[in-house]
This record gives sequence, C-alpha cells and structure tokens, in this order.
Amino acid sequence: MFCSFTQKYPPVKFLSEKDRKRILITGGAGFVGSHLTDKLMMDGHEVTVVDNFFTGRKRNVEHWIGHENFELINHDVVEPLYIEVDQIYHLASPASPPNYMYNPIKTLKTNTIGTLNMLGLAKRVGARLLLASTSEVYGDPEVHPQNEDYWGHVNPIGPRACYDEGKRVAETMCYAYMKQEGVEVRVARIFNTFGPRMHMNDGRVVSNFILQALQGEPLTVYGPGTQTRAFQYVSDLVNGLVALMNSNVSSPVNLGNPEEHSILEFAQLIKKLVGSGSEIQFLTEAQDDPQKRRPDIKKAKLLLGWEPVVPLEEGLNKAIHYFRKELEYQANNQYIPKPKPARIKKGRTRHN
Repeated sequence: MFCSFTQKYPPVKFLSEKDRKRILITGGAGFVGSHLTDKLMMDGHEVTVVDNFFTGRKRNVEHWIGHENFELINHDVVEPLYIEVDQIYHLASPASPPNYMYNPIKTLKTNTIGTLNMLGLAKRVGARLLLASTSEVYGDPEVHPQNEDYWGHVNPIGPRACYDEGKRVAETMCYAYMKQEGVEVRVARIFNTFGPRMHMNDGRVVSNFILQALQGEPLTVYGPGTQTRAFQYVSDLVNGLVALMNSNVSSPVNLGNPEEHSILEFAQLIKKLVGSGSEIQFLTEAQDDPQKRRPDIKKAKLLLGWEPVVPLEEGLNKAIHYFRKELEYQANNQYIPKPKPARIKKGRTRHN
C-alpha cells in the first residue's frame, strides 16, 4: 500500500507505528548514504540524515527535503549528537583515497571519535548500529579471495593508513561496546562500489575512467593495470546493508561482487561502452595500492541470502548516463562573465 504525501516526493510505503523505525544515517548525503536514504524512505521509515558535507552533497537528498518522515541535519559526527533513534547506519567518512588523504587527521577523527560518539549514542538510546567498514581493512592481501577470518596486511604508517587503520579501530570499538556494554552491532566490509551520485572528482577508478572517456582524455592506469578489483552496483550494496542491519549476524560480513577484473580490462570495457577513442596511459603505481581485491561472500549468501544481482555492464551504463548528464549540467551552469559595455570616448569605441 502506498500513500503519496505530496506529488513531488517519490512514492512512500505506509508503515504502521510498530513497524516504522526511526533511522539515523551518518554520511547520508554521500554517494552510498543517499541511495540508502532513498530505500529506507520508500520503505516507509523515518530517516534522519546527518552530514557535514565534506564529500556529501545536499543535492543527493534534496528530493526528500520537506517530507514529514525526513530530516537533514548539518552536523559533524566528531561532535556528540543527541537524538532518539532505533537504528544507526554509520557511514560518515571520506571513502576515496584523494579525499581521505587530503586531511588524514580529520579522516582519523571521523573514524575514531565519530564512531565512539555513535556507539555512545547507540548505548544511550538502545539502538542497533551498523558500521560501514571497508575491504581496506585487508590492506594489500596475502590471502585471495579475502574472507572475514583474514586479519589483513596493512601498512600502519603508509599514506592510506588514516583510512585503513581508522576503519580497523572502528571495528575494534564496535566489538568493545558489544562485549562491555551490550550494544547491538553489525559490521559490513564494503568492497568497490559504483553508481550514480559518485563524486565526479573523487579519484576512484570508475569515476576517473568514465569521465576521462566521456571527455576524450587518456584513461590513466597506475602501474601495469594487472591489479584486480571487484565492482558492485550501489543498489546491490544498499540491499546488503539493510539485510545485514535486520539480521542476527553480529560478526563482520563482506559485501561485494566476487566477479574480478583487472584495472586494464576495466579501462577497455568503459572505453567500449562510452564509444570513446581515448588512449590508455600508464602512470607510476600508487604507494600501497592493493594488487588483488576480491571478496569471499559465502557468509553473506548463507546468512543473509544476499548476493549482487546487477550485471557489471548494466550498472556501468547507468553510471555513464549519470556522468554524461553531470557534465552537461556543469557545462550549462558555468559562470560566464558578461562582457563590459563599450565606453564611448571622443567618437571612438573601446572595449575594456
């Protein structure tokens, strides 16, 4: 059953008082957070998005502003938050290397102090907390594919450590709060995800390749391009997060697509889908760049009944369509200074 509150909002299910949850999403105006917001809103829950807009954008959730089930708060999770909720999806953190390396101390604070604040909130109000962790906790893995029992191979003082170790500590905090305070926690180890609303300049491989191909620029591959990644479409991830939150699984769960591709294969595929004549340019390899990355998702399949269903090319075509529209939007909305009017002086026209 659907009830439409006003015409401008997407259709929202009606949930009775006992079934409707009050849900907090930190980082809810970001790429993944905004898609999660859409799903939970359309499922009929009351959603509060908290974001400091470091990488999130109001545009990603503006279609819900004014809805009686939706609230948007400009807040940094490094500061405590007092709110009554039933569930907390803790997604707040820059997630792409250029963003998290831009301000490593801030990244560390968000993943440590921010997580402590959210766990404290969960303890106070009796909420369940889901931590959006990352495949980066496995570092440059010596085990392939990576399952949840693998402890990882991380450089604690490398350029990516602010994020990798920040998320590892965040996981530790979750289990300390579970053991000592009885807080219900869920931990999702998220592998490479792509789709609409990715930040155009976030430096991630999908957005980089698509933008370069659309603009006829060389597709930049760092190192030989033999590094592998496994890419999942954002709707698959969102379904996995919701399934995990509402499950009884308190140990970490990998959420990713086990279909593995080399970076070079990926660049060639995007070139083909865009129909681009761009060349592929090889650059120096980035420090501590993992050579192999593929999730073992047996646990998610068995305990959550979850696996990715969106084929890679279908997802890529949606992402390409989104970035094409974004480039058009930018081109049409760029500020072009108006020419100054001609000044008349002694019968001659001069343009300033």
